[in-house]
Amino acid sequence: MCSARRLVRKRQRNKRQENRNNKAFCSVRGAFLCYGVTDGGKRMAKWMVSAKKADFYRIAERFHIDPVIARIIRNRDVLGEEEIDRFLHGTLRDMHDPFRLKDADKAAAILRDKIAAGKQIRIIGDYDIDGICSAYILLAGLMHCGAKVDAVIPHRIHDGYGLNENLIREAWEAGTDTIVTCDNGIAAKEQIAYAGSLGMTVIVTDHHEVPYEVLADGSRQECLPEADAVIDPKRKECGYPFDGICGAVVAYKFLQVLFASEALPGTGELLQELLAFAAFATVGDVMELVDENRIIVQYGLQQISCSSNYGLQALVTANGLQDRKLSAYHIGFVLGPCLNATGRLDTADRALRLFQTGDRAEAAMIAGELKELNDSRKEMTLLGTKAAIELIEKGSLKDDKVLVVYLPECHESLAGIIAGRIRERYHKPTFVLTMSEEGVKGSGRSIEAYHMYEKMSECKELYTKYGGHKLAAGVSMPEEHVEAFRSFLNSHCGLTEADLEEKIHIDVPMPMSYVTADFVKQLSVLEPFGNGNSKPVFAQRNIRLVSGRILGRNGNVGKYRVEDEGGRQYDMMYFGDLERWHTFLRENFGQTACESLYQGGYAGGTNMYIHVIYYPDLDVYQGRERLQMIMQDYARGSL
Repeated sequence: MCSARRLVRKRQRNKRQENRNNKAFCSVRGAFLCYGVTDGGKRMAKWMVSAKKADFYRIAERFHIDPVIARIIRNRDVLGEEEIDRFLHGTLRDMHDPFRLKDADKAAAILRDKIAAGKQIRIIGDYDIDGICSAYILLAGLMHCGAKVDAVIPHRIHDGYGLNENLIREAWEAGTDTIVTCDNGIAAKEQIAYAGSLGMTVIVTDHHEVPYEVLADGSRQECLPEADAVIDPKRKECGYPFDGICGAVVAYKFLQVLFASEALPGTGELLQELLAFAAFATVGDVMELVDENRIIVQYGLQQISCSSNYGLQALVTANGLQDRKLSAYHIGFVLGPCLNATGRLDTADRALRLFQTGDRAEAAMIAGELKELNDSRKEMTLLGTKAAIELIEKGSLKDDKVLVVYLPECHESLAGIIAGRIRERYHKPTFVLTMSEEGVKGSGRSIEAYHMYEKMSECKELYTKYGGHKLAAGVSMPEEHVEAFRSFLNSHCGLTEADLEEKIHIDVPMPMSYVTADFVKQLSVLEPFGNGNSKPVFAQRNIRLVSGRILGRNGNVGKYRVEDEGGRQYDMMYFGDLERWHTFLRENFGQTACESLYQGGYAGGTNMYIHVIYYPDLDVYQGRERLQMIMQDYARGSL
């Protein structure tokens, strides 16, 4: 009976606490269901509050987490106790069975016979992060099995993407019996047929969309290459439960199948080591960090930090991260671009050699060269992005819903990066096209509402080559088809104005007063953050700017003291576009108020009130922790 009373009282306390928190949350909710004010003549992003429902206090109590954390997990569409437990505590045992990949066992049997017969095997990868990592995974795994094997990474400019007849002919002339593709091959129907005509065996491992033909009745028929085995989780007949894995994970899982019937010592240790490369590629290829990808990246990040691979160690050191706790951010924005840079401006063979070398000095030298290449790539990208923006703003392109920007003088390897920058700026599907030795080549980056590969497939007669998936694609075409490409995509895009609205999803409208150091630390249970599991953001209305100052070597960081309606003050940092921010302040509060902000305000504060989207952080300096808020977006307050 006493236990029952205690349970009732506990539930009553929880309900009262929930009501207090809901009152606080609701006090700021109303400000975030519409657009922010205009900024320099441009409409700001639409702020939208996630309002998915669940018994957050029961979930919090069951999993020993803050109720706000429970809300965020629900916002990521993680439902049911089993899925929540996997999200919070998933292990490698929760990964899917690799034998469910169609043709994986068939390909493994073929390779076992080839290895036993001493046949020469050649791996053909791709020149980006995923292609390099998947090639290294297969190379290391097949060498472990005693195979006579080598690996080739196509040259971006001379070879282009994926298989071509020259690569196949070179392999045949080198005595290659079997070609294994990785991160490519699914769209190489003609090239694989050519390899077959030479008597070569071909195994495809890929993760890209399978090409298809639309039949008279409107149905789709897959156009699979006639390889000896085709492993791709996007195959219609494939029973693998999650098709969102990258090429390196497909390669990794294929090795699991290959090793399954082998009694080779050290396979477990090798698979543990190679998990670092599977994670590296998952983040670098911008896969969604959901399902087993989340587990792969969680464990792979740990493996990168303690890897015995000299190349990985050297790359981390060259970028000054050897004493840092690595996150998905470091792969996506620091380490990964170094691998991509070598494939863009030089040859990706160098990156593959980095992972293969057993010499520390050579690893350090290659890693340093890759970092220098990436620094050069950054400068070239800035110039290309500026040229693209000028072309859009000064012509009729800005009225298009699908941007097709032709920059013939731009280095073709930068097209994808620039397309991504333009997509972010205008929130429109974007293609950046450049002139290459064999005609026009380009890359596209899309928005959620536009399936890029499917839309491109509607006018495939314009291309000499194309491929990709929902959010990214590559294409080659004659120069005379560029305008027809632009015209067709725009007339058949099916996009509405609502589709083109930039939206920021607020996880919880939450007063800054709710934030504690323990709460910030608990947010780490949600990591790794990235595509499909974004860093959570919160919002508060009517924060008053008290004072500010500009920091950073280039004066590109703002630090502010802000105050809520209860008189509590907080530190707030802004790492975004300061020029845009200052334009917003001047247009809404005047030049004098803007200047006063950086002079301590009017007698201890300004009369500048803003709504903010933020996430909380802990600034640790000399062992001391200090709470600070990181501003993500802003709108004029209502006072």
